[in-house]
Amino acid sequence: MQDLDPGSQTATEFWEGIYHNASSKTSGIPSVILEKFAAEREPGNALDLGCAKGDDAVWLAKNGWTVVGVDVAPSVLRIAAENAERYGVSNQVCFEKHDLAETFPDGQFDLISAMFLETPLELPRAELFHRAAKALRRSGLLLIATHQILAPWAWGDPSVERPDGPARLTELDIDDKNWREVFVGSVEREARGPEGQTAQVKDAVIALKKLA
Repeated sequence: MQDLDPGSQTATEFWEGIYHNASSKTSGIPSVILEKFAAEREPGNALDLGCAKGDDAVWLAKNGWTVVGVDVAPSVLRIAAENAERYGVSNQVCFEKHDLAETFPDGQFDLISAMFLETPLELPRAELFHRAAKALRRSGLLLIATHQILAPWAWGDPSVERPDGPARLTELDIDDKNWREVFVGSVEREARGPEGQTAQVKDAVIALKKLA
């Protein structure tokens, strides 16, 4: 398993170490949470924060969205671009390199998704999602999922239950008068591991509609 202690590495150095020798093969399957909350929405402009190999961005593009995918490692952005080309949606997706602790993509969006944007490095999450809120258009959806109960093969201790959706929302310190809660809570699902193994996991989910 990859050493999760970044030491003095920058975010780019750490995640490039993770992805540099990674297979370009992808599952082709979007995040269950993204599909659950975005499938019925009218397509527009979407921002995928922490896009990894691009499966979510590609799924959005295949469903009519124009997508900006963001990650910090050049190697994984290359894989994501190849994924988009493989599925014929390169004209609807662009990928940008950002360390989200420092920079944020330009533009206004109808959907901003952050699926498991978790890292052993310092990440000012409240500040990041305040920036995301400003980049979201009126009636847009802010969708965040984090691990609550981990799979046995995941990084971290699967015996430790992490904060749930309401606790995560409190951490973000978002002004609730400008938002409607679509869903804030926990979602259980079956996760599939790198060797085909399966396990029941639980995700903390925040889905907020911007009112103004």
